[in-house]
Amino acid sequence: MIELSSAEVLATTLSGEVRVLHPISLRVSEPRVALIGANGSGKSTLARLLNGLIEPTSGSVRITTADGRTYDTVRDGAAVRRHVGFMFTDPAAQLVMPTPLEDVTLSLRRSHRSAGDRLAAARAALERFGLADLADQSVHTLSGGQKQLLALATVLATEPEVLIADEPTTLLDLRNSHRIGDLLMSLPQQLVIATHDLDLAARCDRVIVIADGAVVHDSAVISADSSADDSAQISVHAAIDWYRASVT
Repeated sequence: MIELSSAEVLATTLSGEVRVLHPISLRVSEPRVALIGANGSGKSTLARLLNGLIEPTSGSVRITTADGRTYDTVRDGAAVRRHVGFMFTDPAAQLVMPTPLEDVTLSLRRSHRSAGDRLAAARAALERFGLADLADQSVHTLSGGQKQLLALATVLATEPEVLIADEPTTLLDLRNSHRIGDLLMSLPQQLVIATHDLDLAARCDRVIVIADGAVVHDSAVISADSSADDSAQISVHAAIDWYRASVT
């Protein structure tokens, strides 16, 4: 579970401080959560806040793991990132080694002390995502879809409990977008996904709408106020419909 308590983000510019995110208080426990909003709305900042890539200027972000331990993203950043993986929009931002095998192996350097164990785990991760035949190929020769699969394999090889994905399908064609979307939805990890893909958002258990650095709509609030048996799914679609109406 991820909990934000009055978490605010300010940025310093030449003209002074700018509020990037207004104070946000949320408890995120659903298996699949979508963050939607226009470009510049603050959803990517919020996504990065959830695993400590960005620290709150004030307030706090805490992660409670399956074993009941609680970590603060500022005080316990390294521990948070062991439990909460992050997938960038552009896989090039996290693919740093010459080949897929080397990239996944690098991600395992802390969790697997033995070089042999790292190599075996890396090969297993590539096999899981259908990349075994590309293990020793140059990363630069991979297609966009293959690079995003590799980025996902690299993050999930360390077995985080939560995956934060920041617009993971934005740079992909329709076929690969569907492929990555289906794969993300099938993962056992809790997923928080910032996305412009409203069809993908509709498959989530909760939708949070961000605008001008603030939460302006949250399907969990609608669900709590509804007595319908399928209120969660109704409220997800209501949140998406609200967002569509707000941008047209």
